[in-house]
Amino acid sequence: MLNNLKRWYRSTVLRDTRIPFQLWQQSTSNLFWFNRLSTKQLTRLRKLTGLFLHEKQFTAAAGMDLSEKMMVQIAAQACLLILNRKISDFDGWHEVIVYPDAFIVEFEHVDEAGVMHSSERTLGGEAWGRGPVILSWADADPDRRDAHHFGSNVVLHEFAHKLDMLNGVANGMPVLNKDMKREDWTRIFSCAYDRLLRELERGHHVSIDPYAAQSPAEFFAVVSEYFFMAPKFLQKHYPGVYGEMSLYYRQNPLKQ
Repeated sequence: MLNNLKRWYRSTVLRDTRIPFQLWQQSTSNLFWFNRLSTKQLTRLRKLTGLFLHEKQFTAAAGMDLSEKMMVQIAAQACLLILNRKISDFDGWHEVIVYPDAFIVEFEHVDEAGVMHSSERTLGGEAWGRGPVILSWADADPDRRDAHHFGSNVVLHEFAHKLDMLNGVANGMPVLNKDMKREDWTRIFSCAYDRLLRELERGHHVSIDPYAAQSPAEFFAVVSEYFFMAPKFLQKHYPGVYGEMSLYYRQNPLKQ
């Protein structure tokens, strides 16, 4: 009953939250990875983006001057991940926080002796379990030449973590579609991740961002970036992973 009400509510909201065409054009004209989308796909993406902006609160942090264009650029890229999935994949949290530049986060961990240690890390993005997505605009700004290194996209990365967290924890095993096999995903991703670790241990050049080796969760987020930003490259170096990502996202960027 609640799900039916939510679907009705969202279908009603979709009619009232359409992003003005001029704003949409200004916001997405430099997102080159949208160029492969059909007119029908772009129309759906625009609707999803409007609904996302209606349901999520955008908060400017540390003096950030957050414009409508910036919010549309972030939301549109987030919704690219769910273009052929469900908007409900982003349920359960409500806020996107945007800093002007990289931000500092304090981490605590306990070593093998049981001693607590604190450390600081400078991040360009972070996703909390049922909390916000936090982004550095310096890292997310598509107008900055250095914001998107080959295959990288911090917005796609952090929102991919959100999808991964739908099973309760970010572990590189998101909730799979009914037409997918868990054993196939596990085998293909485990082999790819282990290969990356071996290459790094041997000092070999690796084809994707070495940050993917941090954990299976980071591997999933990084290959999600490549899937949309550099699909031909991912398909060449990790064909099995590309195939599983195509099934998961219900998209095939190489044929769009």
